[in-house]
Amino acid sequence: MNTADMKRIETHLKRTFNTGGIVVKPRPKVTDSAEVYVGDEFIGVVFDDEDEDGSFMFEMAILAEDLPAD
Repeated sequence: MNTADMKRIETHLKRTFNTGGIVVKPRPKVTDSAEVYVGDEFIGVVFDDEDEDGSFMFEMAILAEDLPAD
């Protein structure tokens, strides 16, 4: 994933989630994906979409420990 793609994705995520705190960073030793952060907190990974050129997939795990208690 090149720098221009990461910037486009970052702009889209900032607009979609209505926050300027999102940063997309390259992953060490991996070129087909990038890491997504809100501030200093890692929230997920964005991958090249293998099925559609120019599209991307965003994957975010939500851990039980991060959810509020019932």
